[in-house]
Amino acid sequence: MSEHHATLSAGAGGAASTAHPLATQAAVRLLEQGGNAVDAAIAAQAVIGVVLPQAAGLGGDLLALVHDRGRVAAVNGTGRSPLGLTSVPETTGGSSVTVPGLVDGWVTLSARWGRLPLGTVLEPAVELARGGIVPEPSLVAAVEQQRTRLEQGGATDWSLLSVGRPWVQPELAGLLERIGAHGRDAFYTGPGAEAVVDAVRRCGGSLDLRDLAEHGTPCPAPVAVPWGSGQVHVQPPMSQGVLLAMALQEVRRLHAGGATVDDHLLIEVTGAIFEHRSSCRRGLDLLALELTVDLERASGRAGPRAYLHTAGVATVDADGQVVSSLVSVFDDFGSGVFVPELGLVLNNRAAGFTDGDNAAAPGKRPVHTLAPAMLTSPEGVLGIATPGADGQIQTLLQVLAARDITGAALPDAVGALRWRSQDGDLLVEEGHPRADALADRGHRVVPVTPGADVFGAVVAAGADPHPYAVADWRRETDTEGVA
Repeated sequence: MSEHHATLSAGAGGAASTAHPLATQAAVRLLEQGGNAVDAAIAAQAVIGVVLPQAAGLGGDLLALVHDRGRVAAVNGTGRSPLGLTSVPETTGGSSVTVPGLVDGWVTLSARWGRLPLGTVLEPAVELARGGIVPEPSLVAAVEQQRTRLEQGGATDWSLLSVGRPWVQPELAGLLERIGAHGRDAFYTGPGAEAVVDAVRRCGGSLDLRDLAEHGTPCPAPVAVPWGSGQVHVQPPMSQGVLLAMALQEVRRLHAGGATVDDHLLIEVTGAIFEHRSSCRRGLDLLALELTVDLERASGRAGPRAYLHTAGVATVDADGQVVSSLVSVFDDFGSGVFVPELGLVLNNRAAGFTDGDNAAAPGKRPVHTLAPAMLTSPEGVLGIATPGADGQIQTLLQVLAARDITGAALPDAVGALRWRSQDGDLLVEEGHPRADALADRGHRVVPVTPGADVFGAVVAAGADPHPYAVADWRRETDTEGVA
């Protein structure tokens, strides 16, 4: 067992697990004010946009699962490529921007499930943006790494690039207040939309006002597969969540057939499912595919790619409403395109287009790496998510297998040392007890410092039946409960 331990918090009034302590505090504040899990999740996501703009923000996207009154719903707060798209998008700059879906995702969540006015929910983020924050070392480092891209994207005068202490964001605070008062129109029409379009076009993109005005937030049924004594629900297309459903189904089948569910088996299942990444649009149909898994030797499949980002939020309230969510601008600072009037950078999610069913086209959503999950069973409900792009499926697979097959307690399953398959290598946290055994079976093991970003940072919240939350020791994840 790892010497590292996940943090567990509990409270009768609810609990939250998020990617940053200030986001967790915002979630708990909303719960204490009488808000529910959805209100708490939106509050935390908004704060993340203030304190972690390299990972997420109002220029990016949201994917969420909501458990409410015994049912699980999916919220697809992602956007399409421009209707005027005429060429394969670049990985950065204006052509890489898809319509930001986060704001309309908030409006949809709040209207359908929230309890408090959206303006009240966004107050903690407004206060931080206007009052100022001290940037985390990770943000300062990201600025230096991405300074050239940001300057090319119009951010030369952005105060973050020459930040003092504290760093104040009046433009972002104003936008958040307008969204609280006027909803989606503050972003998708009028001066807000014009500012976004102007920034994209200055940087070579084709996004226009129609793309923003016609944006909507679908709420399709989740994909669900049997797992343990219940079901795991994942995001339907265009999320890679269906790959997790495929993996869980295959692990369950192999386990029922007598196979030992060890790290080797999970790694090989990972390689098998990622061969179908570009076909995620097929959704449920992928569950009918037969997968080839070698139970003895490493296949050497290249599988998942080497990139990561994103931030997670999981919340639960006293009534058993649970939210599992991820927010993201994709790469660090997304496209690098800065919108000075709004104080934000835009996503580069169009860089997620690949080939086949996921080839770039006008007015199309690319496959998204964001893959929150929800486990429902007679014992209770668990919402769980992690950043890490292609590592998300792998981290959740390891945690759920340890919890529901090996029998580990959730904090132990989250805290245990991990591996990540990446471009043919097997990255393994140093000290992993089975690293040598994996190398002996043909895996190209590469030791990596424990806690490196590639291994994710799990956030989890649930009710069994009492509210609780669990947070990874990796990155800045944090939990808190409400008495």
